[in-house]
Amino acid sequence: MTKPLPEFSAQDLEVVQRTPGYRGFFAIDEVVLKHRLYAGGWSPPFTRELFLRDPAAGVLLYDPDRDQLVMVEQFRIGALPNAQNKGTSPWLLEMVAGILGPQEGAAQLAQREAKEEAGCDIQDLVHITDYYNSPGGSNEYISLYCGRVDASGAGGIHGLVEENEDIRALVLSFDEAWLALQEGRMNNAMAIIAMQWLYINRVSLRQQWRSQGSGVA
Repeated sequence: MTKPLPEFSAQDLEVVQRTPGYRGFFAIDEVVLKHRLYAGGWSPPFTRELFLRDPAAGVLLYDPDRDQLVMVEQFRIGALPNAQNKGTSPWLLEMVAGILGPQEGAAQLAQREAKEEAGCDIQDLVHITDYYNSPGGSNEYISLYCGRVDASGAGGIHGLVEENEDIRALVLSFDEAWLALQEGRMNNAMAIIAMQWLYINRVSLRQQWRSQGSGVA
């Protein structure tokens, strides 16, 4: 019988040394640490590089009346190597997202980014989940939401010039968005997680939001 994992205690690990490394738009630290082992005793000290990112949030913009999603498309540097080696596009189909500002909550960011990146006003928000994006080497922690919007006037080019953003907003039916995921054209974790959640909860969410009327932003 599998035993449950023990509860974490601060005494279960020790950071021996933490050295600041690269500092730029992002940051990297070198961390030497050791921790308790499942079999008992302690690991020897070992080194890991930690990629530091501020908390982020994303919101899947959904119109329950039209059964449509407002997605965004923009260039992503992380997709460049595959674009060069495999010929895949570095312009990715995504959901609205961003990095939290000082004293900003995840729900506040969702409202702000929906306006900046897609020109949409969120009428209601449902929390989907919180997760680590790549915990093997990064501290990035993401909060996901589904936001109710009116997709009838959505579209166009958006983004902040001072942040070099060139973002195209697209209106897709649910079926079109789901097909994009199945065909691999929607290939980033945040959007995949949110779309799978919507696939599971779409019927009940539409009933809930449509019974509430237009909602209040």
